[in-house]
Amino acid sequence: MTINAEVPVAATRTGPAAPARPEAEGTTSAADLVLPLVAVGGAGVLAGYGYVRRTRRARTRTTPGVVSPQPPVTPLPVLERQARAALVQADDCVRSSRDELAFVEARFGTRAVEPFVLALHEAERELSAAFAIRLRYDEGVPEEKAARRHALAGIVGRCAEAGRRLDAAAPEFDQLRALDREMGEALEVAEGRFRELTGRTGTVEATLADLRTRYPASATAAVTGYVEQAKDRLVFATTHLNQSRQAADLGRTEQAVRDLRAAEGAIGQADILLAGVDELANSLAKAAELIPAALTGAEAERARAQAATGTADGVPRSLLGDTDAALAAVREEVTGDRPYDPLTALRSIVRAVSALGAGQDGVLGAAAWLVGRADVRATDGFVATHRGAVGAGARTLLAEAERLLATDPAAADEPALAARQLAEQDVRVHGNPYSGAAEHTTGAVLGGVLLGESPNGGPPPAFGGPNTRKREEPDPGEPPSNSVRTD
Repeated sequence: MTINAEVPVAATRTGPAAPARPEAEGTTSAADLVLPLVAVGGAGVLAGYGYVRRTRRARTRTTPGVVSPQPPVTPLPVLERQARAALVQADDCVRSSRDELAFVEARFGTRAVEPFVLALHEAERELSAAFAIRLRYDEGVPEEKAARRHALAGIVGRCAEAGRRLDAAAPEFDQLRALDREMGEALEVAEGRFRELTGRTGTVEATLADLRTRYPASATAAVTGYVEQAKDRLVFATTHLNQSRQAADLGRTEQAVRDLRAAEGAIGQADILLAGVDELANSLAKAAELIPAALTGAEAERARAQAATGTADGVPRSLLGDTDAALAAVREEVTGDRPYDPLTALRSIVRAVSALGAGQDGVLGAAAWLVGRADVRATDGFVATHRGAVGAGARTLLAEAERLLATDPAAADEPALAARQLAEQDVRVHGNPYSGAAEHTTGAVLGGVLLGESPNGGPPPAFGGPNTRKREEPDPGEPPSNSVRTD
């Protein structure tokens, strides 16, 4: 319906007008009564219609000063997605800030980076609290819908605070690095680490080959492809180191900084991948050494549990049978002729005695800590080098495993292994959206070395929170990085 704002005019007929009749003085014609009534009635209709229109506008308008009687409520699934996204973003900010901080510490020393280490630790604490809330939420706590909304808001708030602390430290961090004035020294540090890792690659490759001859495939499955991925990151790094030095020589400072940060990120991830192989080799060797003593300790715990059977402190006889079966399987593996996985065997011992309520002192405590640490570190390395695809679920379980490693090592391996399984699933589902990009860009995006916001991989992240981690953007007037010659 529309309303014409113009004053209505009576329609006129064609033809001769009717002669006017003189009325007697003091009388009123019918027309004199009808026209005012029509006008009043029309005004009433218009007023009523205007009231309805105003009421409808008041219920739906979004202008300041007018509050809807029933504001829209964001659906719970939408809030859950927002909380998951906040966790992933905050975790990425913490990880990329930690990576760049390592290069700055290598250049300026521990004392110079103390304020930024403090800011990073504060952000880590906020993020840990957010992950703890998310873990309880996934377990169904709290149950009430309103309380669950508050929990999700708490997750987002904690993540925002973690990012704020990093954002606040970013300007001073840039002043310390002074990449716009002292690019040469930063390049020397990065190139030194690059050369060291390049030299280590051959040694680590030989270590992995040796592990495959001594242990079954399941023992080395956690680091499958790590050497190849490390080489891929190093090729990416050397390309961007060359481009950074050449861009700096040409006075293209922003482009030089961008390439340097990309190279540093790739170098850091190559280090994680190679270290993962070395750590697995050490864990397997220590587990093999610890198994005989752990079996002896487990037998003692089993005897204690059997002696307490039938008392208030006793355990069900079914658990004793499960423990006997687990320990017998480990003995058979250890004394057999076929290669076995020492970490898996030690994990079986730890789980068997944990079910009996055994303490975590002595050799069994050392066994629990060794297994838990190996699983947590292996999962953390995988998440760190595949963060571009890993979601909030895996990161939440990893955070819980890290917490348990410090308080209850025997319980840490279960969430760590579950986190690794979820992370690998995320990577498989993610696939390769950069198949047509430049060589080695796919691995850089998958690892979070590049943020993946454009077909060429996007910018590298910097130290800081969500408002500062992309502050080093190239000048739009400068040519893209692949236009700088590398020969």
